[in-house]
Amino acid sequence: MRRITRHTTLRTTMLIMMPTTRHTTSVSFSSACKSSTKTSSWPDAECLAAAAKRIRPRVVCSPETTEADDQAVIAPASSESSKTPRTPKARGKRGPMPSDLPRVDIVHDVPESERLCACGTPMVEIGEEVSEQLDIVPMQIRVLRHIRKRYGCPDKSQNPVIAPVPKQVLPRSNASPDLLAMLLTVKYVDGLPLARFSHVLERSGARVTRQTLARWVIGTSQALQPLHNLLRDSLLDSPVLVMDETIVQVLKEPDRDPTAQSYMWVQVAGPPGKKMVLYDYDPSRSGTVPVRLLEGWTGYLMTDGYSGYSAVARTPGVEHLSCWAHARRPFVEARAVHKGKSGKADQALAMIARLYKIEKDVRQASDADRYLARQRRSLPILNEIRQWVDQNLPLVPPSTKLGAALAYLDKFWGRLVRYTERGDLPSDGNPVENAIRPFVVGRKGWLFSDTPAGAHASAVIYSLVETAKGFGFEPYLWLRHVLRRLPLAQTVEDYEALMPWNLHPQDLITQREI
Repeated sequence: MRRITRHTTLRTTMLIMMPTTRHTTSVSFSSACKSSTKTSSWPDAECLAAAAKRIRPRVVCSPETTEADDQAVIAPASSESSKTPRTPKARGKRGPMPSDLPRVDIVHDVPESERLCACGTPMVEIGEEVSEQLDIVPMQIRVLRHIRKRYGCPDKSQNPVIAPVPKQVLPRSNASPDLLAMLLTVKYVDGLPLARFSHVLERSGARVTRQTLARWVIGTSQALQPLHNLLRDSLLDSPVLVMDETIVQVLKEPDRDPTAQSYMWVQVAGPPGKKMVLYDYDPSRSGTVPVRLLEGWTGYLMTDGYSGYSAVARTPGVEHLSCWAHARRPFVEARAVHKGKSGKADQALAMIARLYKIEKDVRQASDADRYLARQRRSLPILNEIRQWVDQNLPLVPPSTKLGAALAYLDKFWGRLVRYTERGDLPSDGNPVENAIRPFVVGRKGWLFSDTPAGAHASAVIYSLVETAKGFGFEPYLWLRHVLRRLPLAQTVEDYEALMPWNLHPQDLITQREI
């Protein structure tokens, strides 16, 4: 029978306290404490520290481990387990609070009874320490009372006079411009359905039905229609457009099933930092829609491979570009079929990655420098891709994923390489896909438009909000500025002054003007 000693008991206790894994550690206190001069057989802290330096791995097979088992040393760990563990990423330092946020000072003073030195001298203030917390003030709803003074003659010799009614975005509505700006922001920027915003308002003390909110949205969009028209005019002045479409469901579209798909057609123009985005609603996806939207326009048009753009691309003066992001996608799908194996799809993706690397390198360059880089660096890679396609197209069955990817490249090759003709042409349709993304996120929340009028309202507001964002404006501040000024606009110049490209962030109204 195994003899139990205090030494064995301590070792066993330490083994039990270790995590219940296959491996554990064993410490021999007798050898670690040889130099100790203490007579006690129970190891002290010094012995434990010495033993810790001699920890070696053991295998614990069962609670009935024998003494011989205790002496068995496991084999060295595999190379995989012996790798140096990855060092955890250091947490970044907390940055300062935004300097433009308002500050509220809360002073914490030392009690007067503690401001007396031990020597009996009263202490004097020699400084302070400041720490900051981020705070939030919940939504506050208030009622603006417009008090119009009335004056009359005591002799009643003429009719009284009264101050005029201030012009409003919605004349017969009790919604202020700021409330309308918040309404458009929560739906079209934050993606909050009107029914939920109605509940938010009710929790804050104001009962406004979803139907009323919907009327306000449509009415405000109609007031903003002149700005949408100006946006269209400016966008169609651009020599380069990127265009795409996405689905939207409209329940009460005349002569159509409520589950039928309608479409938002989206156009993007302008350089980074000055992006113009234009949404248009149409129940159809036919090629007649882009023909109508781009009537009279000439320039370079970037689209995906959808055949609905073929008709407008045949218009004299329109040069059609194809998207490299769409050309790349089928190769990603082909690679997934043979996951873990390197093949022809990887070869194509590697060559396309080299093209994108060049575009990344010249992103901040001038159009002239970008054109030179494309001619000198991109064209040789494109020639390499073309030769690779010609070699592999006859060898790969067209019914496979890889065959479809090769066929896409072959079909749209002329449109895919056209971006190298100039330095201001996009290599893919990512700008319009980025512009569509906020709509897709919002659609997941509100799901559908009830009427065509609501869909048209969404097109107008998404256009203006995304364009304001494209020019670097905070959407709510821009909408608030516009809706306060909009009732006073009388001429085209007045409306033009409200467009994002004619404003600077410091121009926006930051305080209520009554």
